Amino acid sequence: WIKAEIHEYILKNWRMVKMATTKAQRKLFFNLRSMKQGFRAGSVDGDTHREALSDGEIDVVARDLNVKPEEVREMETRMAGGDVVLDPAPAGDGEEAFGPIAYLADTSHEPTTVLESAQRDHLATEGIARALGELDERSRRIVTERWLQVNDDGSGGKTLHQLAAEYGVSAERIRQIEVAAMKKMRKALASFA
Repeated sequence: WIKAEIHEYILKNWRMVKMATTKAQRKLFFNLRSMKQGFRAGSVDGDTHREALSDGEIDVVARDLNVKPEEVREMETRMAGGDVVLDPAPAGDGEEAFGPIAYLADTSHEPTTVLESAQRDHLATEGIARALGELDERSRRIVTERWLQVNDDGSGGKTLHQLAAEYGVSAERIRQIEVAAMKKMRKALASFA
């Protein structure tokens, strides 16, 4: 049981991600490295630095440990790969200052972001349409032409002076109508939300 506890400790602490979960995987985990060294020691061509097992060596290990060759390949790949620090301490101002964690975060599909976006879209379409429906025809036209239309040159809507000239009133009167309409729209949007 002491040996089993030591093996369990090694499995849990050797890497951040647990590598071997079944009995066959644990057996493979503890025997693969020593068997690999045995193959390297008996290497005929003097290539002792070669890391990957050949297909023949994989078949021998699989047969000796009573596992599938695919499991040997997978375990060898997992053991060969090192741990990657996802969030390193910033070392400089360049690209090296960002760890892989900076590239993994995708906040656009977080549930809260999706809900907020859906609510904002709902308010922008149905809410504004309903709030505009609360206004009289003149106020609705002033708000629409001031804030919801784009001119041919890509600029915003009409100015207070342009609308004042159309209605034959002062720019101050257009501004007052606009303020009253916006207040009414805010109230309608608050009840809609």
